Amino acid sequence: MPYESVFTSAIERLHAEGGYRVFVDILRHRGAFPHARCLQHDPAGRPIVVWCSNDYLGMGQHPKVIAAMEEALRHVGAGSGGTRNIGGNTHYHVALEAELADLHGKAAALLFTSGYVANETTLSTLGKLLPGCVIFSDELNHASMIAGVKGSGCEKRIFRHNDLAHLEALLAAAPANAPKLIAFESVYSMEGDVAPIAEICDLADRHNAMTYLDEVHAVGMYGPRGGGISDREGLTHRLTIIEGTLGKAFGVMGGYIAGDALLVDVVRSYAPGFIFTTSLSPVLVAGALASVRHLKKSDAERTAQQATAAKLKTLLTKAGFDLLPSTTHIVPLLVGDPVKAKTISDALLADYGIYVQPINYPTVPRGTERLRFTPGPHHTEEMIEALVDALVEIRSREVAPLAMAA
Repeated sequence: MPYESVFTSAIERLHAEGGYRVFVDILRHRGAFPHARCLQHDPAGRPIVVWCSNDYLGMGQHPKVIAAMEEALRHVGAGSGGTRNIGGNTHYHVALEAELADLHGKAAALLFTSGYVANETTLSTLGKLLPGCVIFSDELNHASMIAGVKGSGCEKRIFRHNDLAHLEALLAAAPANAPKLIAFESVYSMEGDVAPIAEICDLADRHNAMTYLDEVHAVGMYGPRGGGISDREGLTHRLTIIEGTLGKAFGVMGGYIAGDALLVDVVRSYAPGFIFTTSLSPVLVAGALASVRHLKKSDAERTAQQATAAKLKTLLTKAGFDLLPSTTHIVPLLVGDPVKAKTISDALLADYGIYVQPINYPTVPRGTERLRFTPGPHHTEEMIEALVDALVEIRSREVAPLAMAA
């Protein structure tokens, strides 16, 4: 078989469709985020402003987080030494799981190496343990949830995004005695909209279904202690499983689930994606622990971030740009064409020192390509105005007019 030609054709196809991804070579400035240096075509590093980081609150740069990681590195070294059951279970891991369980009002929590692994591993494991289980999944769920549902081997029912009537119809059509699990997100990261959590819990109660809520784009960001949308709305007690990440608002790395003790124990005991992988470095866990503890007590970062996002939305709307109707901290600007999205992104970086990655298929459906801005508490009013002015200037160019311009 001509392996090389097959692979070459696959890459060429991505280029032709405008979906080939380029990873920009950057270095952040410790303590000065969102400032960074871009080493793409410039070994010396050109100053840029980052507008697409999922470190939503800049906690990856927070002095408490950095100090905790430096202390852990000095005291215990770099790596964990193995899987959790073979030398890789440190006191840092135990302490962080206790903090996360408390954050979500649950009896227990379990750490994974990423949010993707947490979703894929937990959903596939639970599905395999429940004979005849039917999983109901929102059509816009993250790829990791889709992979977990597929890996479970369960029957699946896809409901239209946030469509309660469609979900109810699918639940009603399923065998009454079949185990059921509804998997959905709180904040959908590419649209910036929010799930009707209470209403989904009502349906789950009515049809005796478990609920699995992905809060990765909401933990740290919402609620009086940063427990997510379910925390903000006082609904944590109604959810069977809450899944989150340590790599976005908490600024470090890792994923987790929180739930009752038996459920967490069964995942811990049966999930290959947990059992057979080296645990997170205690250095990372120490940083995440400091971040979670800080954001449980501090609302300053959340308040500043929301103000920045509101300001950017207002200025982009006044300038005539087509924003998706986000009600959250995410600001998605619709472009609708992959080549054009990449062209605009390249122009922002090359001409203005503004870094935002284009979001193309398969992350979003074809025809809905976009630029996804994630304003943070450290983006200044001057940065916001510079971004909007740059987009207005690019819109005026014939080479890449913005289709969403008024």
